[in-house]
Amino acid sequence: MIKPRLKEKYFREVVPALKEKFAYKSVMQVPRLVKICINKGIGQAVADKKLIEIGIEEITAIAGQRAVPTRARKAISNFKLRENMPIGVRVTLRGDRMYEFLDRLVTIALPRVRDFRGVSDSGFDGRGNYTLGIKEQIIFPEISIDKVNKISGMDITFVTTAKTDEEGRALLAALGMPFRNQNK
Repeated sequence: MIKPRLKEKYFREVVPALKEKFAYKSVMQVPRLVKICINKGIGQAVADKKLIEIGIEEITAIAGQRAVPTRARKAISNFKLRENMPIGVRVTLRGDRMYEFLDRLVTIALPRVRDFRGVSDSGFDGRGNYTLGIKEQIIFPEISIDKVNKISGMDITFVTTAKTDEEGRALLAALGMPFRNQNK
């Protein structure tokens, strides 16, 4: 089986560069990407159950792995929401699929965003993990614009082993994530 391009780049270029930049003593200290979680909330699914199936098909096509519905933890009467009702879709990518998805996101999907000037670097959580919000699912080439009846967004979370936001940002930037202010 062929290794994903970004996985090879990580071991060949990113590890030595980050080891030198942050003065790690061991290669095992260098931060790495653990998983990518794609989450799509579908609030209108309370009224229309078919939206969950459409969401599962879309996220499965984008990720290349079967998505699962997320369910409400508790009932909220104002939203006509009952416990265990499906209200979203999620998928977690690891290993080769994770690197292939990141490669497609950075090289194909993000450049298709209108007026794209890079992603904001304010999505870090303080522990080196980064969350990116996407407003339209049609930036992915796997989604046919003709079949989409409602444009919706999703959250993509990159979970890393980095200890700080600076290390996480350096890792994602080295893997090709186009951050807005590259001068840091």
